[in-house]
Amino acid sequence: MDAFAVAIATGIVLGTVSARQTFRLAFHFGLFQFLMPVIGYLAGRTVEGFIKGYDHWFAFILLGYIGGKMVYEGGWGDGEEENDSKDPTRGMSLVVLSVATSIDALAVGISLGVLHNNEGIVYPGVVIGLVACTFTAAGLHLGRRLGSVFGKRMEVVGGLVLVAIGVKILFDHLWG
Repeated sequence: MDAFAVAIATGIVLGTVSARQTFRLAFHFGLFQFLMPVIGYLAGRTVEGFIKGYDHWFAFILLGYIGGKMVYEGGWGDGEEENDSKDPTRGMSLVVLSVATSIDALAVGISLGVLHNNEGIVYPGVVIGLVACTFTAAGLHLGRRLGSVFGKRMEVVGGLVLVAIGVKILFDHLWG
């Protein structure tokens, strides 16, 4: 659901969404959602204590930064930025969003590794990745439609959604 919400926000930012952008975002979100539980499972006990203490802060900071940037651009930005530099489906923005939305999947993988789940992680990882890929593509196009209906100010809403997801992750880990 985090990937879906971030995809909606990304679709709002982009305005027009190409097949290439859809593929890039859906592929990367799906790939990271698949890889993170697998990596977490393999890491098991070795890094559990370290990651468990900081994963929520990492996701909060990444989503807060990108969401804050979107809020600024939607509300006070001058609009003179080139479209490529503002395209969240490219470069470091794509990697940061992919990591931020899949941090929880890493924690799930670590939990399964620590519990010595004999069922394995590949099948659940593939299912998680495919679902995230599908929801990301749908969310991206839903966001594009919302952005075209409600205008550029929806970018502020999209940024606030990213910040809210970061805050939710932080609160879930601190008080959940």
